[in-house]
Amino acid sequence: MKLTTEKLCSMVDHTVLTQTTTWAEIQQLCDDAIAYKTASAVIPPCYVKQAAEYVQGKVPICTVIGFPNGNTTTASKVFEAKEALENGASEIDMVINLGMLRAGDTDYVLNEIKALKAVCGKRVLKVIVETCLLTEEEKITMCRLVTEAGADFIKTSTGFSKGGATFEDIALFAKHVGPNVRIKAAGGISTIADAEKFVELGATRLGTSRIIKILKAENIAPGTY
Repeated sequence: MKLTTEKLCSMVDHTVLTQTTTWAEIQQLCDDAIAYKTASAVIPPCYVKQAAEYVQGKVPICTVIGFPNGNTTTASKVFEAKEALENGASEIDMVINLGMLRAGDTDYVLNEIKALKAVCGKRVLKVIVETCLLTEEEKITMCRLVTEAGADFIKTSTGFSKGGATFEDIALFAKHVGPNVRIKAAGGISTIADAEKFVELGATRLGTSRIIKILKAENIAPGTY
């Protein structure tokens, strides 16, 4: 599936979440996100207020909650989300409690997602399920729980575990999520061809920093690819 640069960029959550990220790097990420009209700029929570003031509404600011392990308490995740939204975030990517899922406590996982969605309201909530740590049955279960909880997206990966998005997982999600749940592929998306394949399989968001870097390196402006 060939996409114009404009269409491809509109699906990219332009992301930097490494532990050593500086404000200068956040500024550059935001500048690139604005220039390429990406879906959002995804940044660590500590920079949300500063970044929201910096971009002045020119690109949505997204941040991560319970990141990257997901095993903080629901109350702490709710606090994190409330603070991020108050600081100017308009999208939230939360990590599920993987231990509770593996133990079969699906009510805990469901209620936690519902709690975060209640905080977000009409703002976008993406649910990171870390597919590389789950069985196929658990992935299907998460499709059901994300749908039931009313979240906006199911997202494959944090990018901080042993694997990222795979074509097989996106196809599986597309088969099992409800009609109101969109799909975000994240982690290890390193080529435009891969990005196009993920979109073809059903992803409507792509969590990556590499796509914009590729376009910049090749001096490809939006609308010319």
